[in-house]
Amino acid sequence: MCARCRRPTSVCYCDALPRIETRTRVVILQHPRERDMPIGTARMASLCLPQAELHVGVRWGDRAPLARALGDPARPPILLYPGPGARDILRDPPAGPVTLVVVDGTWSQAKTVVRDNPVLQALPRYAFVTPEPSQYRIRREPRAEYVSTIEALMHVLGVLEAEPARFRSLLDPLRAMVDAQLACQARSPRRRERHPRPPRPPGHRVPGVVTDRFDDLVCVVGEANAWPYRAGVASPPEELVHWVAHRVATGQTFDVIAAPERPLSPSTTFHSELAEDDLRRGVARAELFTRFAGFCRPRDLLCAWGHYSHNLALASGGTLPTERLDLRADARRMVQRKLGSLEAYAATIAAPPPPPPLTAGRAGRRLAMLVQIVRAWHGLASTP
Repeated sequence: MCARCRRPTSVCYCDALPRIETRTRVVILQHPRERDMPIGTARMASLCLPQAELHVGVRWGDRAPLARALGDPARPPILLYPGPGARDILRDPPAGPVTLVVVDGTWSQAKTVVRDNPVLQALPRYAFVTPEPSQYRIRREPRAEYVSTIEALMHVLGVLEAEPARFRSLLDPLRAMVDAQLACQARSPRRRERHPRPPRPPGHRVPGVVTDRFDDLVCVVGEANAWPYRAGVASPPEELVHWVAHRVATGQTFDVIAAPERPLSPSTTFHSELAEDDLRRGVARAELFTRFAGFCRPRDLLCAWGHYSHNLALASGGTLPTERLDLRADARRMVQRKLGSLEAYAATIAAPPPPPPLTAGRAGRRLAMLVQIVRAWHGLASTP
């Protein structure tokens, strides 16, 4: 093993590492699960950039390494992370030297790091659309426009320091690693063994109500104005601010935003993916529940992923149909193993791309996934 790049010597990329001085202070926050990935690029980037810092963790709070990095008055911090309100850093870069904070990990891991650290949410946010395809051919990205950490730094540092050509050499070790990995795979191809296709899960594992009461199924998702638990016991309790529903059999959709009655948490717009103006222009919460009562029918059976949405609505003063179906619990019984997130399970139901959102915000995306699951189960149970 090479002690520098921590790769087997047969695929070491150290000879291709450039050394690039920067005015920009680069701070890479790496999710712990990404640290041991043999083909990750965060360590590669830190070896190329003497002014870069690589820290591993999820929750930072006021921990000294991050506090020290963000406390440089000569280089104010910015966060490279997409989302509502993010400015295009390639077209509208900040003026002067900055501290560039980059989160390294899968998109799910990066989202966790940003979500759990208000100090990161408070930073000016920048993002970009890559002007060229990724060269990271040995690891699949969720979308074609996504790039590896070192490629993102190549594009962004080139703009921040007005020398894009100088930072192209950051791709040299990436190419060396990719080429070595592909050559190694070509020399030792894995034997492809044919395994019999597992039998389709028996229909009785699908909840009977999915077929018996298909016309009554209504998928629901609720979003909250919620303060982080670490904000203290005096923090306002959660309150419902976005409630969406979809009647699977008819395609009717319910979508209402309720204006927050309590102080707006700084993370609410991030989690809900709704603009603050849209939230504050919402209806009174009592009006939301009145409208939903008009949408509901006496025999409706509400379907949700877990109990959170139901409990949130009830705790916020709502009255819901008494019958409910926990899709997460039934999915766990069907596959007979622990499940990940709704997004991860929905991805196993059908090939990408994911279904288009049914409403605005995260609730609209998650609602579409619930409907996709219910329809897939209904088709499975109906197939002889």
